[in-house]
Amino acid sequence: MGEVNSDILIDAWRRLLVNPNASWVLFEHGTCVVLTAPEGDLAEQAEEILRRVGPVHVGSSAGDFTVINPEDAEGWAVTSHHPDVLTYVAADEIEEHTDIAVGLYGRSKRHRDGTELRVVHVEDKRDEAPPA
Repeated sequence: MGEVNSDILIDAWRRLLVNPNASWVLFEHGTCVVLTAPEGDLAEQAEEILRRVGPVHVGSSAGDFTVINPEDAEGWAVTSHHPDVLTYVAADEIEEHTDIAVGLYGRSKRHRDGTELRVVHVEDKRDEAPPA
C-alpha cells in the first residue's frame, strides 16, 4: 500500500476523463480538477477551486462521495460534492476494496490535496479544442 506516482495518475486520468478536450489539473495525492471554463493560469484556477471544495467537513456536503469503478482502470474514481473534482484511488493503495473503504480513502486524499495544494501536472487543452 502507498502513494501512486504522478505518471500513473496522469495516465489514469487521461483514460478516465470523458471529455478528451477538457483541461484539467492533477494534485499530488490523485485529485483531479476538471476546468469547464479554463482561463488564465490553470494551476491557480484549480488551486482556488480545490482550496474551497477540497477540505472535508464531515456532516456537510464536503464529506459526500460516490465511487466509480471504471472498466479501463486498475482502480476507482471517487467523486466529491463538486462535479469537477474527483480523486483516483489505485487498487494497490488499499487492502479493502469495498465502496465505503475506497470512498473514505479517496475522500482523505482529496482533503490532503485541498489543504496541501501541490500541483503535479497541468493538462491544457485550450488550443486543442475543436471550434464551436
